[in-house]
Amino acid sequence: MSNEKVALFENTIKNFLAPVWPLLQDEKVTEVMINRYDEVWVEIKGKVQKAEGVRFKDEDALRSAVNNIAQSVGRRITDEEPRLDARLPNGFRVAAVLYPVACKGTTVAIRKFATTQFTFKDYINIGAMTPDAAQFLDICMKLGKNVLVSGGTGSGKTTLLSVLSNRIPKGQRVIVIEDSKELKVEYEHVVFFETQQPDEQGIGEVTIRDLLKSSLRLRPDRIIVGEVRGAEALDLVQAMNTGHKGCMGTIHANSAEDALVRLEALAQGGDKGLSEKALRHQIASAIDIVVQISRYADGSRRLGSISEVLGFDKDGAYEVVPIFEIPRLVKQPDGRLKGDILPTGTIPTFMGEIEDNQIPFPRGKFNKPQAA
Repeated sequence: MSNEKVALFENTIKNFLAPVWPLLQDEKVTEVMINRYDEVWVEIKGKVQKAEGVRFKDEDALRSAVNNIAQSVGRRITDEEPRLDARLPNGFRVAAVLYPVACKGTTVAIRKFATTQFTFKDYINIGAMTPDAAQFLDICMKLGKNVLVSGGTGSGKTTLLSVLSNRIPKGQRVIVIEDSKELKVEYEHVVFFETQQPDEQGIGEVTIRDLLKSSLRLRPDRIIVGEVRGAEALDLVQAMNTGHKGCMGTIHANSAEDALVRLEALAQGGDKGLSEKALRHQIASAIDIVVQISRYADGSRRLGSISEVLGFDKDGAYEVVPIFEIPRLVKQPDGRLKGDILPTGTIPTFMGEIEDNQIPFPRGKFNKPQAA
């Protein structure tokens, strides 16, 4: 959408969201959460606080705002379908649930995304990762490793996936599939797909799984799924196992191990005829690297670990070995947490590929630092 159309849309949406518009214009605010018409909270620097004195006139005014937002982006929210998940042309993501499903009243969350593209250098500058960890991830992109970005809600998975996507070597065809377009992929040969909700007659729905199946017929070199949260997990795993190197996606999980277990649970809905043993082996073979990103108690978002998937351990659980991880975080007098993601002493199994490609990242980079 052109800048002129975005500006026109903002002038329109500004009227619907007048009570919270100043908050949405505040660069310090990353998310606005409306729990009911007279209760608004905001996230600033990773911390949630109440926005005192901010309120809509009444429940009807808030619901009217949600209805107008849905209509303006071609979505629908009704008593029969009381949920909305939409991306606005200016980049805001809106999620809403109507009363009485939302017991206190219509509930809305509006998440803002950075207007500028993040880079590895930015992560390093804010202490979210070290230069060596960033270079290792860059190497994973160059070598076409299949990467799963894991983390909780609001941990920064989408931003990190965007950064990784922009490190894909030139000369490849990349297909990006999302529910709502959020990834900022600046690449020379990229195709974007977005899901479509059914119309009032229940016709015309296009799911992530539908788009993933279509993408496989469109000669992709790499497939990127913004968020894996359904049966499309199986199709992504199978694509990774059939010659599509360097595929990526995000998933909601609290650890690298949990990410694989969740991926398995989601994939089980994709093909009832596939045995559990076969599915687990496909997942262990498909995923090379799991990057865990988290939001910590001080509000910071940083990489907690970069792990390699090696298969299964003697107990039959996924064997996930950290290559880099945060050994400890120490609380400082100002309340901030101090600690870096450091090598664990484990050398990745693809070290030979790094050396064969003459990438300047010697084995010594993986040595575990000596305790102070």
